[in-house]
Amino acid sequence: MRKKLATLAVSAGAVVGALAVSAPASAHGWVTDSVGDVESRSGFCAEGVVSDCGGIQYEPQSLEAPKGFPEAGPQDGSLCGIGAFPALDDQRGGAWPKNEVSGGSLGIGWNYTAAHATSKWEYYITKDGWNPDEPLTRAQLEPEPFATFDGGGQRPPFQHVHDVNLPAKQGYHMVYAVWEIADTANSFYNCIDLQFGGDDGGPGDEDPPGDGDPQPGTCDGISDWSTDATYLGGDQVAFNGELYTAKWWTRGDEPGASGQWGVWESNGPC
Repeated sequence: MRKKLATLAVSAGAVVGALAVSAPASAHGWVTDSVGDVESRSGFCAEGVVSDCGGIQYEPQSLEAPKGFPEAGPQDGSLCGIGAFPALDDQRGGAWPKNEVSGGSLGIGWNYTAAHATSKWEYYITKDGWNPDEPLTRAQLEPEPFATFDGGGQRPPFQHVHDVNLPAKQGYHMVYAVWEIADTANSFYNCIDLQFGGDDGGPGDEDPPGDGDPQPGTCDGISDWSTDATYLGGDQVAFNGELYTAKWWTRGDEPGASGQWGVWESNGPC
């Protein structure tokens, strides 16, 4: 239990009522690529791929809040961290690792530390033109889930995969996964960062610097990186004598500063 009573001077009826509302479900789980095709933010933290995550790195299965999304559930701006784990709501300037995908078939896999009777699973995706600089809100999601699976009130296996038909999108998007429990008042919520292949354009509308067709491995025709410029997936910059290619939408992320999991891929000296 994460909470303790501040005082014992309450009636037995009040205690029972409080426990009925706030007691955590006996089921826990998260989306992970150890089961399916994509990793959630909490999974990346648990694996040590992302640092400075707070307590979620030790319990990726604990993103639990009231069920009934989107009418109920976690508050806007806390959809990823559910309030208790705010590090997951920080967009980090686009530096979260992204699962490379394309529209069509995708396996979203869950790992459960305790399976529980389930009402349903639902999967939402961000709208075209959403703002990746701001914490995720309901208004940034498509109003209807692109995939729903009926749990039938049954307990799922400890590991299983949903084969979904991912909508065709471009650039950086997020999937919001909801696992609704049947016999408690709660659901579990996971945020999944995606980078769609093909045209990797992000939501920004600024013209990227460095237009032209440079020779591979050189910086001919490549502009120097600028902290104020917006770059899209595939854009190239020169920085400290090296050529870098953006993996996804970015602004203000210094090339070479975030290592192999960062937004910039080094193409060597030039």
